[in-house]
Parts: sequence; structure tokens; C-alpha cells
Amino acid sequence: MGLSSVLYLVVTRRTNPGPDIAMFAETSAKVDDGVSALYDPAARDSKYQGNWAQYLVDLHDAKGTFDFCGGMMFQLVLSDKLRSRLAAVASGDGSGQPVVFDATKSRMSQTEGYSQTAHADNVAIFHGREVRKVPDAAGGMGFVLHLSDTDGDPEGWSSLERADYNGWGHDSGRPWRNMQLWEAEGAKLRAKFGDAAFGLHHRFYLHLDRQNGFWLSAEDGCEGRASATRGKFLGLF
Repeated sequence: MGLSSVLYLVVTRRTNPGPDIAMFAETSAKVDDGVSALYDPAARDSKYQGNWAQYLVDLHDAKGTFDFCGGMMFQLVLSDKLRSRLAAVASGDGSGQPVVFDATKSRMSQTEGYSQTAHADNVAIFHGREVRKVPDAAGGMGFVLHLSDTDGDPEGWSSLERADYNGWGHDSGRPWRNMQLWEAEGAKLRAKFGDAAFGLHHRFYLHLDRQNGFWLSAEDGCEGRASATRGKFLGLF
């Protein structure tokens, strides 16, 4: 195994960098002007002006991607019910907007009111899953980050997922589910993700970094930055 492969494996679980360490750099690939507001912080803020609900809807509709650990590309997919909720919030009076924490909250455990439970509220904390082996997932790796609604969502967490959740621990000690098990528990995911998909449920939250980048982060610390391209870790890849 070469040096690049070793480093790739080492950094597949990471924490957010400190203020003086630029862990990731975008590749020089040009981002199409039509989606630049999804990935460029200045363009994003100019367009959305704090309407994070609309931003998440647009990321979903555009099959937007997140770069986890310097090269693992995950497509963001909202459940139908959560997308409808966020679209209503986006066009409303501003109430119910998703909370996007600042760069000082680089772990969920640093957010106000944090507790080790399965609770989510569709505002500060979201129920979600990392899903693997998804045909045609944007990013080319078959990876999806699926966020769902907490209230009667056919794609949401099953009662057993809620009961066995311990996402503050390492995922090696947690139950992964395949499509057959999800369906046996009542989750309706096959139409979106296909027969071979499997995954792990997480609680997620949103935060910015010190360069104003947008991050989707799981409770266990695994996280990714909204990005159209794979990043480079310290310029070594």
C-alpha cells in the first residue's frame, strides 16, 4: 500500500481543524456558475442571506455533494417530507429556519443543550443516515447522506433505530442495516436507494468553519464540507 493510501485510511475519521490549519483545499476544477452559490461561501451568503432552509432544498434538488475526509463524496438527499417542511419554512416568515452553528461549535457536543439521546427537532439536530451502495449517487462513489423528518416520515428512523441509537460512540460498535432490515422495520427507502443499499443512522447538525464553509456533521465527529469537487489533504494527493 502506498503512502497516499495509508494517509487516506488514517484520515477517514477526522475532527474539524483549528483556526490556523487549512486541512483541505479545493481542487482547481471550475465550478459551473449555475451552482457556485451552493459551494462558494460569498456567493452563497449573497444569494440566500440566511435562508438556510432554501439552501438545503437547493442542495438536494441539485444533487449537491459533501466532501468527507478529503475525498469521500456524499450526495445530500432529503426525505420527501423533510424537503416539503424546509420548502415551507423557506417561503415563510423565517420561523423554523435550520440552525447553522458558528465555527466554535465544531462538535455536536459543544452545542447548547446537548445530550446523548436520539432526540432531533428538524431545526438544530436532524435524524439522518449515511447510505452506501446507492446507484448513480452524485460524487461517483455510491455514497448518500440522507436526512429525514422526525414526525411520521415514511423514510424516517424506525422505532428500533430510535431505540438502539448511540451515535456518540464509534460506529464499529453500532448496528448497520441493509434494505431488507430497514423494510422489516417499516422504513421506505428502496425506491430511492435501490436493493443493495445499506447504512448507519446518525444525528446530524450544521455548522460553519473559520473560512465560512458549510459543514454537515454527524454526532460522532465524522463530517463533510459542501463541495462540488474532491479536496486535497495537505496537498499530498
